[in-house]
Amino acid sequence: MAVNEELLEILVCPKCKGAIYLNQAKDGLVCEKCRLIYEIRDDIPVMLIDEAKPFAR
Repeated sequence: MAVNEELLEILVCPKCKGAIYLNQAKDGLVCEKCRLIYEIRDDIPVMLIDEAKPFAR
């Protein structure tokens, strides 16, 4: 089971409140502005700033 599409439409980055999107591997949510990836564990997005991982463009 994947993350609910309706949930993805309303989620925002907890740090900047900006838009996020599902990455290609479908295992994380990406915030381009903050350059962070919020991991998805057991089909649940972990939207904690301290748990987010940085990424390079």
